[in-house]
Order: sequence, then structure tokens, then C-alpha cells
Amino acid sequence: MQMRTLGPKGPAVSALGLGCMGMSQFYGPSSETESLATLEHALERGVNFFDTADVYGPHTNEELLGRFLRGRRAAVFLATKFGFVSDPDKPTGPNTIDGRPARVARACEDSLRRLKVDRIDLYYLHRVDPKVPIEDTVGAMGSLVQAGKVRYLGLSEVSPQTLERAQRTHPITALQSEYSLWTRDPEDGVLAACARLGIGFVPFSPLGRGFLTGAYRTPEDFAPDDYRRTSPRFQGENFQRNLALVEKVKTLAAEKGCTVAQLALAWVLAQGPHIVPIPGTRNASRLDENLGALDVRLSDADLSEIEAVFPAAAVAGPRYTESMMRFVRG
Repeated sequence: MQMRTLGPKGPAVSALGLGCMGMSQFYGPSSETESLATLEHALERGVNFFDTADVYGPHTNEELLGRFLRGRRAAVFLATKFGFVSDPDKPTGPNTIDGRPARVARACEDSLRRLKVDRIDLYYLHRVDPKVPIEDTVGAMGSLVQAGKVRYLGLSEVSPQTLERAQRTHPITALQSEYSLWTRDPEDGVLAACARLGIGFVPFSPLGRGFLTGAYRTPEDFAPDDYRRTSPRFQGENFQRNLALVEKVKTLAAEKGCTVAQLALAWVLAQGPHIVPIPGTRNASRLDENLGALDVRLSDADLSEIEAVFPAAAVAGPRYTESMMRFVRG
């Protein structure tokens, strides 16, 4: 397994991690048996960077990881997140954020219990609480490091300015944000800030929530309770316009002798040595396909060709609904 470090002096992890959210929520029915088998297969293939959050399920994804980690804890670099507060009347998604110091301590204890571990390797603030200064939240997170309950701190979906403020409060190891061929927002200063500050960058949804795999031809391909049915980029004319972009990338992938998913992941990996994508899957064969991206080498000419057919502004539709966009880039 190729390894990368989260920042020049950060921990070494597998060059591709595994996002575990879809094993418990948002992407239609799942099988715990298949999910556990995929987690086992990931370890066998050398993937050691597993990503979850307390809100996935909610809670059931951490509990799933907790069952899997028994007897395997030393082999896994474990990341989880806190911040979202779920409304039981709205099971499809969280609607508030709580970054108060008291919440930080309580959320960590709850995650440790569900994960059945005594320490979290990388603990993220899932989204910034606009009512709480970032210094207060990160200061409380730093106390968890001092107490030995957390090894490293991370943030998710923050601006360069917030990242710098947080870094002055306590060292930040990783910033996680959505980044892929069809979500290029971090290029507006976030990637540069991470490189400048020595912070690892962890792209989630590096395959555009599965769209960049080329596996979906119509919104009807998604299960009735699949989150993507409500996502603007997966609806109506947006779906068709984005599908046409994927077809162009598929042609380039064929020329490189790889799948469109592998080309899309290779493109993310090529954006910098401090970047560690965490594509999510609950299927072992899809995991193997994703890992094949590590063998795809993209020249400057390849990258220019990809940019020509899929430029940053080409994707149709916002990446979230308006209600969810308010949680982005605190």
C-alpha cells in the first residue's frame, strides 16, 4: 500500500482511506454482513484510514466500526467527527450544530463508548458552529488531546481564515472537505492554506457521491430512500448535463486503460502529496477498483486534457440543497 502523511509532519496513513458513512445511511439499503466484509477486505489490502462520524446513522456507523475494531484496533487509523445534532423528527439529516466546549467533551465520550476504544486517532469538528468562536471549540478539542483521548485534531468544510484561527489555537492535522472533479470549491484558497500551514487535506466524496463512477444513468437507479434523489446535481436537466461530462471523462479513462472512477480518483491524488481521499463504498469489488487508481499515473498533458473536458465551472447544480449549504465553509 502506498502511504501518505497528513501534512509534512503528520501521521502516515494509506494513500486512499475508506469513508464508512454509506454503510449506515443516505445511500439506500445496506447489509451489515457485506459492510463488515468490506472493512476486513480493506485491511487486507492495506487500507488503514477509516472515516466515520457520530451523526452517521445516527450513531449506528460508529457502533458498526466498534464491532469491527475488536481485535484489530492497532491496525486502524480511526477518524470520527462531532458537531451535528440530529433531530429525531428528521432522520434524513441533521439540522443544528453544537460546537460548545461542553458538547465537545460529551460528544467525545459518547464516540469512545460506541467505538469501544480508549482513544480516537483523528477527531474532526464536522461543521463550524456560527454561535461559538472557533478558538473555543478547538481549545476544548485540544483538551481532549492533553487528556489522551484524542491523538490529532481536524476540521471539516472551513474557510482558510477559520483554519488559520484554529491553527493558532491548537495544531490542526487535517482538513476534510468535499473535493472531486465536480466539486472544486477547495481550490479557492483552502488547498493553498493547507499546503502553507502543513495540514493534510482529506477529500470526501472524491467520486462525486458515486456519479463519477459512471454507474448511474438515470435518477431511477437510486433506491427510494437514497439521499441523492433530493440532491440538485442528481435531478432533471442537471443530471443529464453532468452525465454528459462523465461520458467525456470515460473516453479519457479508456485511453488510459482504466475505469472512469480510477481516473477521477487519480486526478484528486495528483493535486498534491498532502491529499488523502476517502472514497466510500460498502462493496469489496468497488474497493478494489478504487485502489486501482493508485497505479494510474497522470502526466501534465493528461491533467490538461481532463481539465479541458471537465473544467471547474462545468458541473450543473449546487452540491447541496439550500438548507444544507448553510453548514458549509464556516
